[in-house]
Amino acid sequence: MLEVLDPAAVRRWTDLSVDLLEDCRAELDRINVFPVADSDTGTNLVLTVRAAADAVARGVTGTGADGEVAAGTVAAAAADGALRGARGNSGVIVSQLFRGIAEVLLTGSAPGLTGPGLAEALHRSDELARAAVSRPVEGTVLTVLRGAAGAAAAVVDGAVVDGAVVDGIWTGDGPTLAAVASAAVRGAREALTDTPRLLPVLARAGVVDAGGYGVLLLLRALLAVVEQRPVRVAEPVEVLARVAGGHRGWERDRDALVGEREGGSTRYEYEVMFLLTESTAGRVARLRARLDELGDSVAVVGSGGLSVGAQGGSPPSGSGEPPGGEVWNVHVHCTDVGAAIEAGVVAGRPRRITVVRFTDQLDPDRSGGAGRFVHARGVVALVGAQSVAELLAVDGVAVLVAEAGRAPSANRIAAAVAGTRARHVVLLPNDPAWTPIAEEAAESAWSAGQEAIVVPTSSVLQGMAALAVHDPARRAGDDVVAMAEAAAATRTGVIEVATTEALTWVGRCQAGDVLGLVDGEVVLIEADLAEGARRLVDRMLHTGGELVTVLLGEQAPDAMGELLEVHLRRTHPEVDVVVYRGGPAAHPVSLGVE
Repeated sequence: MLEVLDPAAVRRWTDLSVDLLEDCRAELDRINVFPVADSDTGTNLVLTVRAAADAVARGVTGTGADGEVAAGTVAAAAADGALRGARGNSGVIVSQLFRGIAEVLLTGSAPGLTGPGLAEALHRSDELARAAVSRPVEGTVLTVLRGAAGAAAAVVDGAVVDGAVVDGIWTGDGPTLAAVASAAVRGAREALTDTPRLLPVLARAGVVDAGGYGVLLLLRALLAVVEQRPVRVAEPVEVLARVAGGHRGWERDRDALVGEREGGSTRYEYEVMFLLTESTAGRVARLRARLDELGDSVAVVGSGGLSVGAQGGSPPSGSGEPPGGEVWNVHVHCTDVGAAIEAGVVAGRPRRITVVRFTDQLDPDRSGGAGRFVHARGVVALVGAQSVAELLAVDGVAVLVAEAGRAPSANRIAAAVAGTRARHVVLLPNDPAWTPIAEEAAESAWSAGQEAIVVPTSSVLQGMAALAVHDPARRAGDDVVAMAEAAAATRTGVIEVATTEALTWVGRCQAGDVLGLVDGEVVLIEADLAEGARRLVDRMLHTGGELVTVLLGEQAPDAMGELLEVHLRRTHPEVDVVVYRGGPAAHPVSLGVE
C-alpha cells in the first residue's frame, strides 16, 4: 500500500489509465450522447491520456534533492502532454485532472502526493475544469469530477490531519492516500449514476455520461496503483444505468426533465480544436468571448506555466512548437470553421488545427471516410487587393486578401487552408515574395494532417491561368502538375510609373517615365502609358503566344483595354484577348501571355 504518490507511481498511473481506457473505449464511444452523439468520447479520452503517458515516457528534466526526477516534474510532464494531446470536449476537461495534481505537487514541500494532498489536487482540478468551460452543464464529466473532489475533501475534513512524510511514508493520524483515493472513486461513482437525472438526453438513452465514466476509470486506475493491485474490471454501463434508475426521485423527475431545453451542439456542424501559443490572458479571454458568439461547448485551458519547456524539457520532436511559454488548448462546436480559426489567429498563433464534421463521425461513408474533411479538394489564393479577389472567387476557391498591402501571415493562411475543410488544398501565393510564407503555412497544414501544396505563382495572372485548368475531378497529383505547368507557361509583364530617377538595364529613367517590366526586370522606358503598353505586349508576343490577358489597374484609363484589343487585332490577329478591370493600384496595366 502506497502512502505517497511518488514519481514511479505517477508513471504507473498514466500507463494503467491508458490500458483501462483502451479496454473500455468501445463502451465509452457507444454511450456518447452528449453534447453530440458522435461516438468518439472513448477514443478522445484514450488519445488524451496516451499523450500524457507518452510525455512522461519521453523523460523530463528537473530532479529532487536526491538526484531523482521529482514527482511534480513527472506530473507536470503528464499535464503538459494531456493538454497538448487533448481531444474533444471531454479530453480538454480531463486534462485538468493531471494539471491539478501537478500544481499541488509542484507547490507542496512533500516528495510526493499524500492523502490530504490528493484531496487538494482534486479540488484544484474541479476548479480548473469548471473555469475552462464557458457554460458548465451538470450531468457531465464536470459533475463527476466535483463528486470525486467533494468525497475526498469530506474524508480529510473528518480526520485529524497531523503528521508528516518520513522516508516516503505518511506518519500521523490523518487520512491515508488510499483512504482519500477510495473516497474519490466512491464519490465519482455516485455522481456518475446521478448524471441521467441531471441531463435529460442521458435519461432518454438509458446511459450515464461517457466523459464522467472516463473520469471514474482514471480514478480507479489511481486507486489500483495506490493499493498496488491489478485494476478491477469496470462495471458495465447497463449496471450503472440501472443503479441510476433506482435513485429515489429519478423516475419522478424524468418526464419533467425531458421537456427542458437541453444544451449541446445539435445546431452546429463542426468541432474545431487547436493549440494556441504567443498569446496573453486578455487576448484569450476575448477569444473565448468570440467563440461563445460562434458556437457552444467552448472550452479553453492553459498550461499555467506547466508546459514541458517551462519545466526544463522540450515539446515533442517535430512538433513545431516553441519550448516554454503558455500554451492553450481551444475547443468549440460551431458552423463557421473559418471564423473560429480566424479568431484564434487574432488571439495568437494557432497550431495543430483539427476540424471534425459531426455527420461524418456518425456516418463515415457519407464522406468516403474523409472524417474531418468535407471536400476532397480546395484552393486558397492570395491577392493584394479586394478588387482582384473577385476575379479569382469561383467555386472551391477561398481568396485571402492582404490587409493594408501587407502579406498575409503564415498563421492566417493556415487558417484559410483549414477553413476549406478539404483533404487536399492547393495554395496560390500570386506573388514571389509571398511564396515562402505560403510554404510555411503548407507545412503547418501537413503537420495537422491536411495535404497542402504550393504552386509558386508569381502574379494574379499566373494564378488565373492555374485556376483555368484546375479540375477537382482529376487526381490530386495530376491536377497540381497541370496547374503548375499552366502558371509556368504564363509570361507576365507589368506597366509601372517611375517615382524617382534610377538606372535600369535599358538605361536611366526619370520620375514619371513609364516602365515596362517582364518577370520583374525593366525591358523598356516610354513617356506615354498607351505606347508603353503596346510596346510591352508586342515584346512579350515576340516568342509566341495564343492568349493575352489584360488586367487594368486603377490608374489605367477606361479606353486602355479597347486600345490594346484594337492593336492586337491589327498586329497579332491569331491571338485571343481578354480584358479585366480590377488590377493592383501599383500597376496600371498587367499582361499575361500564354
